[in-house]
Amino acid sequence: MPFVAIEHPKCPKCSKSVYAAEERIAGGYKWHKMCFKCGLCGKFLDSTNCAEHEKEIYCKNCHGRKYGPKGYGFGGGAGCLSTDSGEHLENTSYYHNSNAALESRSVSKAPDGDGCPRCGGFVYMAEKMLAKGRSWHRECFKCSTCKKRLDSVNCCEGSDKDIYCKVCYGKKFGPKGYGYGQGAGALQSDPSYNGNVSTSRAPIIDSSTTSIKAKPGEGCPRCGGVVFAAEQVLAKGNEWHRKCFKCKDCNKTLDSIIACDGPDRDVYCKTCYGKKWGPHGYGFACGSGFLQTDGLTDEQISASRPFFNPDTTSIKAANGEGCPRCGGKVFAAEQQLAKGTMWHKICFNCSTCHRPLDSTLACDGPDKEIYCRPCYGKQFGPKGFGYGHSPTLVSTKGESTTLFSEARPTSGIKSRNGGGCLRCGYEVYAAEQMISKNKVWHKRCFTCADCSKSLDSMNVNDGPDGDIHCKPCYAKFFGPKGCGFGLGAGVLSTA
Repeated sequence: MPFVAIEHPKCPKCSKSVYAAEERIAGGYKWHKMCFKCGLCGKFLDSTNCAEHEKEIYCKNCHGRKYGPKGYGFGGGAGCLSTDSGEHLENTSYYHNSNAALESRSVSKAPDGDGCPRCGGFVYMAEKMLAKGRSWHRECFKCSTCKKRLDSVNCCEGSDKDIYCKVCYGKKFGPKGYGYGQGAGALQSDPSYNGNVSTSRAPIIDSSTTSIKAKPGEGCPRCGGVVFAAEQVLAKGNEWHRKCFKCKDCNKTLDSIIACDGPDRDVYCKTCYGKKWGPHGYGFACGSGFLQTDGLTDEQISASRPFFNPDTTSIKAANGEGCPRCGGKVFAAEQQLAKGTMWHKICFNCSTCHRPLDSTLACDGPDKEIYCRPCYGKQFGPKGFGYGHSPTLVSTKGESTTLFSEARPTSGIKSRNGGGCLRCGYEVYAAEQMISKNKVWHKRCFTCADCSKSLDSMNVNDGPDGDIHCKPCYAKFFGPKGCGFGLGAGVLSTA
């Protein structure tokens, strides 16, 4: 099989093979290190000053002279008319074997939608100007009407997808009529109006916001027209025309401070919102001593009751989802939480004495009801000598006060599947709960398994036998043994 040499890339300047030790990459081609020079002035280039054009490389100055924009404002300074095209460089390439001669600039046409919107040609990085995600030539980035050069500060994009300066945009697309134009006291008339302006009054030409209809769900919620950036007002994710952003009832002009979004997806001022959607009854509206009857029926007014008591059971909730006390649906404005269940604010009271509760007073009982602290203590708290409001023997119902012999419960609800207290096996409630190593104990059962000493979080020790011990007992049964451990450093402990 004949030997086939490896094909190496060719240098666009000298057409010879380029090896890895001497290659320079620009414009997708590989060049020799000595060929990597400007095609006009012969200056050695690097990655920071290289500009490529049709297999030829230039420094940025020569690239601007040959392919950049010409005219007033380009070249030596903003006040200089630059007509430099490289004649002092003999208008030829630095390398005589190159076919990159200086010719008048011709624009290469780009595919539809990819090029400059003004001329349709390819837009290269050195001359790119951006507006609304589209690329323009720097020399094409002008006002469509007055041909004034634009930048990111004074560029305005019109509804016809062309660009304008602010003055021309205001004349063509801005509001017209009394108060717009040179000042608040000037009458701005449209240039297309051919009437006699010097007569009594020029007609006010009102631009209709509904002339350009938007797609369903995308335009102004009030009129349905397309909303452009110059007249855009935002409210709850919807775009409104500035002239449409008014109260639905009184037509008062709104802003971000006084606008209120109603449940019907329209906007209102604060006064109309309060009248239509706010609370009604005694104490609302003009003052605490004023009876507001807006929204009440004749039967409610004739009842001569200044207080309107809402019925929490009027809207029933699904089983297990409503208020545990009345079963009605609980809304966010009246919501109270207790152990993951939602209560009405007026239902959130003690089940025994009906005292209003809050997050610091409420106690959840084992019967899934809520109590104040005194009632919870009477119903479910420990009884006997030392419990109650004073160190006396308390018996509220005549039963024996000796309920727990040897500090162990003998009655109550046995826990299922070993989930209760490990000492006695009965259910443990939150008011008497003690925890050790993820095990739950009664407060009275939280004692050492050997000496029955009461324990707390500072002296409890979980033994390998699954029980709890005080520190001395734990060291006695499970601690290290031998010379140095026990009663002293010189004592041999054989316990």
